Amino acid sequence: MLSRIRDLYDGHSDTAHRFRYGLLAFDVATTLYVVATSFFTHTLTIEIIDMVLGAVILADFIARLAIETKRRRLFLRLTTWADIVAIASFLAPIAGEGLGFLRILRTLRLLHSYQLLKRLRADFAYFRSHEEVLLASLNLMVFLFVTTGLIYALQYGKNDDIRNYADAFYFTVTTLTTTGFGDITLEGTGGRLLSVGVMIIGVTLFLRLAQVLFRPTKVRQECQTCGLMLHDADAVHCKHCGATIRIRTDGSS
Repeated sequence: MLSRIRDLYDGHSDTAHRFRYGLLAFDVATTLYVVATSFFTHTLTIEIIDMVLGAVILADFIARLAIETKRRRLFLRLTTWADIVAIASFLAPIAGEGLGFLRILRTLRLLHSYQLLKRLRADFAYFRSHEEVLLASLNLMVFLFVTTGLIYALQYGKNDDIRNYADAFYFTVTTLTTTGFGDITLEGTGGRLLSVGVMIIGVTLFLRLAQVLFRPTKVRQECQTCGLMLHDADAVHCKHCGATIRIRTDGSS
């Protein structure tokens, strides 16, 4: 049983790849669910769904813990503690179900994993051609989700301006872009420090995305001598070691 679980999480079979795609879809759906339910009163139905999601995340956490050979290292990862908080959030609503958005951090780790990246490159030509742009966009999107969720979790019920995720998201975007309309402000010293973090980290990620979008397109072709993967589209020699590289092209008119 343990070897079967390990193959699903770390293997290279078609079943393992489908399983990890399923985990990715579940993580995204969970995050969207948390956002959507912020607009509604939490009824018994929503609490039951919370319990089911918490149970699934707990089962996933136990499975990963069982196959981990270096368990101490597992608990040094931010995504591990984000999972623990998310589990508590769903299974014990008194902890604040809004913290379930932290599940998005695991989505980021999953998308950056070697196995899934390799499969995405093999399955989707568009991903191969735009990998850097897509990953930079993902980093910015996850930052927006996490920051919006933190603002919502910390300010909801205390700040009359933050009534749902839309209000928190609006504040995050206006702060990130340094527009700062001033119609929504965060209360307390913690709120001000969070606003500073949004501006500093968010602008950095935004500039990273802009850099990827507007710099010359790179071609992914491994150099057989040094292993460098990214080269200029018209490159003849590797910039790192000088070896000749042969990039396949369709020709130019």
